[in-house]
Amino acid sequence: MKLTDAAVRKSKPELKPFKMTDGGGLFLSIQPNGSKYWRLAYRFEGKQKLLALGV
Repeated sequence: MKLTDAAVRKSKPELKPFKMTDGGGLFLSIQPNGSKYWRLAYRFEGKQKLLALGV
């Protein structure tokens, strides 16, 4: 399921960091202090990598 702008804006921080997935490895990481980071998980040569895309 794709994330919508409204769903991202409504998300509230919790006690532990959590992820809201968008599909294809893209997700929004929400930290306990309220900061939100876009990340992309992918594999390269059999190893999992994590790319930071921005806030």
